[in-house]
Amino acid sequence: MDLVLEAADRHLLTPYVYPAGWPEGEPCRQLLSLFVITNLGALALYLLFGTLSYCFIFDHELKKHPQFLENQVSREIAYALRSLPWISVPTVALFFAEVRGYSKLYDNIEDSPYGWSGVFLSMLSFLFFTDMGIYWIHRGLHHKLFYKRFHKPHHLWKIATPFASHAFHPVDGFMQSLPYHIYPFLFPLHKVTYLGLYIFVNVWTISIHDGDYRVPRLLRHVINGSAHHTDHHLYFDYNYGQYFTLWDKIGGSYKSPTSFEGKGPHDYLRKLREK
Repeated sequence: MDLVLEAADRHLLTPYVYPAGWPEGEPCRQLLSLFVITNLGALALYLLFGTLSYCFIFDHELKKHPQFLENQVSREIAYALRSLPWISVPTVALFFAEVRGYSKLYDNIEDSPYGWSGVFLSMLSFLFFTDMGIYWIHRGLHHKLFYKRFHKPHHLWKIATPFASHAFHPVDGFMQSLPYHIYPFLFPLHKVTYLGLYIFVNVWTISIHDGDYRVPRLLRHVINGSAHHTDHHLYFDYNYGQYFTLWDKIGGSYKSPTSFEGKGPHDYLRKLREK
C-alpha cells in the first residue's frame, strides 16, 4: 500500500491537499491518507467490477427466482456501502503497519532470494494460504455463537448478484479479508504483486456471486466458482472455500453444485415455466 500512498503524495496530496509543512512520513497524515485511499479504492473496485459483472455476466433471468428479494440489488449495494467504511478501519491499521515497514513486502525482484521464480511461487502460496484461512474463518462464522450476529446478513441473499459480494456485516467482511492482510507479515511478497493480488481477490469475490455457473468440465470439482458458492447461500453448510474445493473436501463440507446436476436455480426456473 505504500506504493499507492507514495503516488498519491507525489501527484495529489502534497501539492494540493495537505499544508506544505506537514511531512509525508508523519503518522497521523499517513493514517488519514490511508483511510481515504482505502475507502475510495474499495468503492471503485466494488462499483466498477460489480457493475460490469452485473451488466455483462450476471444472468438476469435469476431475478425471476422466488428467492430473489424485492429491490434486492439496491439493498445489496446499500448494505455494502454502509459496511465498507467500517471494514476499512482495521484494514487501514494493517496497511499502516505495512507502510511503517513491519511487513515482509519488498520493492525489487532482486530482493527475492529466488528471483522471478520466488515471485511466482509467492503468488501460488498466497492463493493457497488465503484459501485455507478463509475456509476456516468462514466456517467458524457459521458457528451458532457468531452466525446470527455477524454472518447471517450475507446469507439474506439466497440468489445473489455481483453486488452481494461485499454486502457483509463489517466484522464478517474484515475477518474474511484477514488472511490477505496477514500473509505479507509472515512471508516475503513483492509489493506490486501484492497490489495485483489484492485487486484479484476483490474481483474473484465478485465473480463467485455473479450467477454464471459455467466452469471447464475438468475443473468443476477443483475450482470453487459461482455454482459452488450459490449452493453455499442456498444450503448453508457446504462449500465454504474461496478459490478451490480442497479444504471443503478435507473438512467434509464439499457439495457438488446442484447446477451441475440439473437441480440448480436455472433448472428450478425452467420447471416453473413448464408448469
